[in-house]
Amino acid sequence: METADLLKKVRKIEIKTRGLSQNIFAGQYHTAFKGRGMAFAEVREYQYGDDVRDIDWNVTARFHRPYVKVFEEERELTVMLLVDVSGSLDFGTIKQTKRDLVAEIAATIAFSAIQNNDKIGVVFFSDHIEKYIPPKKGRKHILYIIREMLDFKPESKRTDVGMAVEFLTRVMKRRCTAFLLSDFYTRLSFDNALTICSRKHDIVAIQIYDPRAKELPNVGMIKIQDAETGHEMIIDTSSKKLRRAHTAYWMKRQADLRQLFNKSSVDNVSIATNDDYVKALMMLFAMRS
Repeated sequence: METADLLKKVRKIEIKTRGLSQNIFAGQYHTAFKGRGMAFAEVREYQYGDDVRDIDWNVTARFHRPYVKVFEEERELTVMLLVDVSGSLDFGTIKQTKRDLVAEIAATIAFSAIQNNDKIGVVFFSDHIEKYIPPKKGRKHILYIIREMLDFKPESKRTDVGMAVEFLTRVMKRRCTAFLLSDFYTRLSFDNALTICSRKHDIVAIQIYDPRAKELPNVGMIKIQDAETGHEMIIDTSSKKLRRAHTAYWMKRQADLRQLFNKSSVDNVSIATNDDYVKALMMLFAMRS
C-alpha cells in the first residue's frame, strides 16, 4: 500500500473508531474490564465501623491513635490484542474483508483502552508469531498499531491459535485482558492452550466470519481456493444437497467453538463482515458488566 493511501486509511479508521470509543464504549468498557484489584491509596484516622484488619500499626504507634489503610480500585489494565494475520482473513464477499473488519474492531478496542489510561500491545500471528508489539500508552502508539494492522505482510498463510495463546501465557508475566481476533479457521487443536491461558489472563474471543461461510449462494459452478493451503476445487452451488451440507458443517463447527470457549471460561462473540460490530461489542461488554 502506498504511504499516502495508508495514512489516509489510518486517519479514516482513527476518526471513526476514536469517536465510537469516546461516545459509546467509554463507560461500558470501564465497567466490563475491571482493574487488577485494590491498590493502597492513603491512611486516615480510624472511624467506627472500619475493619480492624485495615489498621496500619506503624502509623498508629507513631501518632498514639488508630489509623487505617484506605484502598481504591486499581483501574489500570494491560490490554493485549492477539490478531490473526493468516491467509483466510483476506476473504470477503460482502462489504469488506475479514482483515479490514479485524483492523476496525481492534482500533476501537485500542482507543477505548487509552480512554481509560490502559496500556495496549499486539501479537500478530499466523502459524508462528509474526510480530510482537509490547504494551504502551498513548495515541502515537495506537496509530502505529493501526498502521501495522493495515499494512502488515505475514510470512505464513496458515493458522495456529494455540501457539499464539501459549506465547501470551509466556510473555505476559502479570494478568492482562486479551482480545483474540480470528476467524478460527485452524486444523490444529488449541483447547489446552486456551484453558491454561484463561486461568492466568482474562481472554475474550472475537470471531470474524464472512456470511458465505455460513450459507452458499446458488450461483452454479464455481472454483474455490483454500486461502491457507492454496488447494483448489470446483463445486456446484446449484446443488441443494451441497448447500445444506455446507451450512450443516458451519453449524457443527460453531457449536464446537462455543463448547470450547465455554469449557475454557472465555467470553466470546461472532461478528459477520456485514454485521453492525458496534452492536455486537456493546452486547459483549454488557454481558460482562
